[in-house]
Amino acid sequence: MVLLKTLWHHRGFILASVKREFQLKYRNSLLGAAWTIINPLAMIFVYTVIFSQVMHAKLSGVDKGFAYSIFLCAGSLTWGLFAEILTRGQNIFLENANIIKKLNFPRICLPVISILNACVNFSIIFSLFTLFLIISGNFVGMAYLSIFPLLCLLILFASGLGMIIGVLNVFFRDVGQFFSVFIQFWFWFTPVVYPISALPQWSRNILEYNPMVKIISAFQDILVYGKDVAWQGLIPFTCMAIIMCILGYSLFRKCSADIVDEL
Repeated sequence: MVLLKTLWHHRGFILASVKREFQLKYRNSLLGAAWTIINPLAMIFVYTVIFSQVMHAKLSGVDKGFAYSIFLCAGSLTWGLFAEILTRGQNIFLENANIIKKLNFPRICLPVISILNACVNFSIIFSLFTLFLIISGNFVGMAYLSIFPLLCLLILFASGLGMIIGVLNVFFRDVGQFFSVFIQFWFWFTPVVYPISALPQWSRNILEYNPMVKIISAFQDILVYGKDVAWQGLIPFTCMAIIMCILGYSLFRKCSADIVDEL
């Protein structure tokens, strides 16, 4: 409750920081904020039109022409949110060292600002993807609502892990370098661009230890097949997400004073 009260009391600072970063991103460009739409549209165009119409990529067992493209977008967009929260989190204290040393404010605001910025970027691109699903006749109806609790779990897990890495990276700079390499391998060991069914059985057994498999597959099952989420199978991921957040916040509180000295 203390954390929530602190964040609510500084909500003006948090929202202003989110807005300022969004504006600075396109400040010197001719098209300005229009790039927030152009970039996602270009990616969706490549994933959908190129893969389905030019390369004729298909998803086994699904007759819909855009099935593999939707599968690819569902995995890539949600993984992109996860990766952005992590990469922002690992450098959040290093990149804001001057602000931390000069201004007096709750340091926990910085991870929250980075998470909100990642969510703003994701909401824009995912809204355009949803619009494509509706226009192309591939919208899954009420099953779509299951995406929102899944996103909460994904953000919770990424936020906790990102805070842990961010704090450790202040004291051990190799942590950030290692994780930048590690997340590339993590991506390819997660069924983002390929279905699990395409793998041999021994590979599937190994992927069971990857916490991101269940959550990414849940997004793909909803958006491609319109399936209901098997919530029972996500209980381990939910527990892990909660544990990560508790560990991340506890580590931050324990090291917050030392972070200022180290920077």
